[in-house]
Amino acid sequence: MIDIQRHRRLRSSGLLRDMVAEANPRREGLILPLFIVKGTGVKKEIPSMPGTYHWSADMLLKQMPRWLDFGLNKFILFGVGEEKTLNAEAACSSHSVVNETLRTLKGTFGSRIFVITDVCLCAYTTHGHCGLLKDREIDNDSSLEVLAAMAVSHASSGADMVAPSDMMDGRVRAIRQSLNEAGFSQLPLMSYSVKYASAYYGPFRDAADSAPEFGDRKTYQMDFRNRREALKEAASDEAEGADIIMVKPALAYLDIIREVRNSTLLPVACYNVSAEYAMVKAAALKGWIDEERIVRENFTAFVRSGADLILSYHSADAVEKNWIP
Repeated sequence: MIDIQRHRRLRSSGLLRDMVAEANPRREGLILPLFIVKGTGVKKEIPSMPGTYHWSADMLLKQMPRWLDFGLNKFILFGVGEEKTLNAEAACSSHSVVNETLRTLKGTFGSRIFVITDVCLCAYTTHGHCGLLKDREIDNDSSLEVLAAMAVSHASSGADMVAPSDMMDGRVRAIRQSLNEAGFSQLPLMSYSVKYASAYYGPFRDAADSAPEFGDRKTYQMDFRNRREALKEAASDEAEGADIIMVKPALAYLDIIREVRNSTLLPVACYNVSAEYAMVKAAALKGWIDEERIVRENFTAFVRSGADLILSYHSADAVEKNWIP
């Protein structure tokens, strides 16, 4: 007599389930986004993102040892509150809040922390778009020079990695070339290669004060109906010198993470974005869901889909509360 297939044999105990689990998120793969502002004594909660804050550098200095004790040591910085101009001059200033915070953090913690910087112009322009304007249209090629200069300024201030999120064509090549010429050929570049024009960014634009003054970002961010286009974008960035490929958003784009994973040998990151975070937080605060179980399940889905790295506002809770081993 042929027995039925006993799939449940490998589910019979927690130790056995852990032993044969196919996807396990790791805290080593978590990156915490930080919104940084000038001034002192600032730790101000962002209303649309409970548990996420605007930080001044001095307050981050006080907080960082706690995160390090829990094994969280990778961060990506977003500058908030800089002077906004038509041509985003503040983005490249050595005195920008990002550059000042980089020098402060790296000067104190050195190689104990790994600090990535977001490279984009939206928080530095009066119009709120990710590139420069010409006749109220995004001028792709003139934007590349400013983005490259911004990346070099971050590298000069101690960034461990730069991450262009602007979605201008050719920006990876322009940034890579400028970094090499400035003596930073060893600095890695994580590209927001597959970044969709998404409604899931709403709370971020509130947090970063970066909503566009007019129009939208659909002429440079991707159409969420498209899948093959994601592979084109990822392939272009890899050819231009990206070291890590990112997919953003994450939760509604697990199929895209898998497609990109199957198309490249580079590490793949995903960004668990602000509205994905806010929806979980809001439901948890209402008592409607178990936040720990939801976050663990979401993180596992990201890894199962092929992500090696996860950028998430949940990262601090995940390590401090031991949701992720």
